Amino acid sequence: MDYEKLKLENQLCFPLYACSREIIKRYKPFLDEIGLTYTQYIAMMVLWERKRVTIKKMGELLYLDSGTLTPLLKKMEAAGLLKRSRDRADERSVIVELTEKGDQLKDQAVTIPDRMAQCVPVNEEDSKVLYRLLYQILGQTDQNSEK
Repeated sequence: MDYEKLKLENQLCFPLYACSREIIKRYKPFLDEIGLTYTQYIAMMVLWERKRVTIKKMGELLYLDSGTLTPLLKKMEAAGLLKRSRDRADERSVIVELTEKGDQLKDQAVTIPDRMAQCVPVNEEDSKVLYRLLYQILGQTDQNSEK
C-alpha cells in the first residue's frame, strides 16, 4: 500500500484550509471595527454590488446553502443592514435588499481590501495566479456538483 498519499503534506486540501482560516483570522480586527463577521462581510459585498438579490443567487455567489444564509441574514436584518421579503412574482423566493444603513457601511469597509493586502505576503503577480487557480478549482467543483 502507498501510504505516502495520506501524509498531510501531500494534501492540496490542507494548505487551502489552513490558508483560508489564517486569512479570515487576519480579517477579524478590521471587521470587528465595522461590526461584521467574515461571512456577513462577504454577504454585504454581494449586496453592495447588486443592491437586491434572491437568497438563492446569494448562496450561489458565496457557495453557501440557505441553511447557513438564513440565520446569517436574519441577524443582519435585525441589525438594520438589509431587509428580506417574499418575491411577489414567486412566493417561494426570498429577496434580500440593502438598506440605507447597510449601504452606508460600505464607506467604512472600503479600506479593508487594501489593509488586508498589507497582511498577506503575496505579490500582485502571484496573487493573480492564485486567484485564477482558486476560481479554476471552484469552477471545476461547480461542474462536478451539477453531474
